[in-house]
Amino acid sequence: MDTIKVSGGDLKPEIFANRRRFDDYLQTCWQQHCVGNSWLSLIMCDVDCFKYYNDTYGHQAGDDCLREVASAIQRQVKRPADLVARYGGEEFVVILPLTPLDGATQVAQAIGEAVRTLNIPHATSLVSQRVTLSIGVASTIPNPRQSPTTLTAAADAALYQAKSAGRDRVVVHTHWH
Repeated sequence: MDTIKVSGGDLKPEIFANRRRFDDYLQTCWQQHCVGNSWLSLIMCDVDCFKYYNDTYGHQAGDDCLREVASAIQRQVKRPADLVARYGGEEFVVILPLTPLDGATQVAQAIGEAVRTLNIPHATSLVSQRVTLSIGVASTIPNPRQSPTTLTAAADAALYQAKSAGRDRVVVHTHWH
């Protein structure tokens, strides 16, 4: 699935970016921030125990769950330059231009809380009786001697730590090589 289309209630239909759009936009932001010497942050989110969710409730319910999660993430991202994208499977990413680590961490915490507040039942989760997210956050001032994959790798490492530490949490990447 390249895009997730969401419509419901009072919300207008929304289309979330796919992986290709994410890669292109991250590259563009990286280049712009190298010139501007400004912060660029990335949030990586993974729906906890999603395979169990699909196995328990079925793939249609899984697709509906991902749509609701994507909408909850989007509602926490306020600025036009910010981008929410589906990264793959049950993973989502958020690009936050001109945002230092503390601001990105606040957005990540709001995203986690927004998804918990959805109260989507998840009887077979190893973490909670409702759908939750593991979230990794990373920020940097891009430099032309590095590539955007350094930021993606840092956010992914923080996400892995969030999962390893028990899921349903935000972990911030603070160690840069």
